[in-house]
Amino acid sequence: MNAFKAYKACVPVEWSSNLYVTLVRGIPGTRRLHRRTLEALRLRKCNRTVMRWNTPTVRGMLQQVKRLVVIETEEMYKARKQEGAKHLALRSPLVVTHLPAPASNYSE
Repeated sequence: MNAFKAYKACVPVEWSSNLYVTLVRGIPGTRRLHRRTLEALRLRKCNRTVMRWNTPTVRGMLQQVKRLVVIETEEMYKARKQEGAKHLALRSPLVVTHLPAPASNYSE
């Protein structure tokens, strides 16, 4: 189990005021009821994230499609985005010179 899953397992969803829901599995081949639920949550494409208020109604909808989505709290979402931004940040350029190494003068 990686650190993110361990952190995710120990944070109760009920404590967060906002829930970030990401669709991670495809819609084709799912039940009509699940498709309608995803439509009501405004999830139309894979890897899209929406923010929803943490209410019993929304939690019930998410319980219905839990195998298709990933639910994150606000802190988890910000940590994931910050980690992704750090990964994509500009790094100092790598300088490669193709000049021959200077020859040392050995006198024998």
